[in-house]
Amino acid sequence: MLIVMGGLPGTGKTTLARLLAARIGAVHLRVDTIEQAIVRSGVAGRPVGPVGYAVGYALAEEHLRQGLTVIAESVNPLSVTRDAWRDKAVGAGVRVVEVEVVCSDPAEHRRRVTSRSADIPDLPLPDWQQVVDREYEPWDRERVVVDTAGQSPQQSLALLLRGLAPG
Repeated sequence: MLIVMGGLPGTGKTTLARLLAARIGAVHLRVDTIEQAIVRSGVAGRPVGPVGYAVGYALAEEHLRQGLTVIAESVNPLSVTRDAWRDKAVGAGVRVVEVEVVCSDPAEHRRRVTSRSADIPDLPLPDWQQVVDREYEPWDRERVVVDTAGQSPQQSLALLLRGLAPG
């Protein structure tokens, strides 16, 4: 299965993806990690453009073809990126579930964005205004929505697991 997780910075995507990967034994592909490795290599500076996603798509497809469950985690702000992830699942002949992680409480979301620290060396984190101003197209198809506002990561994980159950 391919689980595609998207959402604005500070909503809890990475935390949820890590918890889910540990729970179900999945491969966690984080586009931020891929992009920062590309920047550190010296072949590109920020922003790296579509290259991080392209590497992520290739890795996801390879892991899916090996029979592994993959969690692809990124902001995933555009329908074109969402379509590309879906195409990799279809090409590998596996189920795809799209997940949008949101934080419906603006004050909590802002606090998260302004108080977090980077867990990837030298990764620049966006400030609140950059998050608010970020291009983020509305999702136009079925997805699991996990609202992390006012709950623990474990509570959010429980909601996500229910949403992933075949129905």
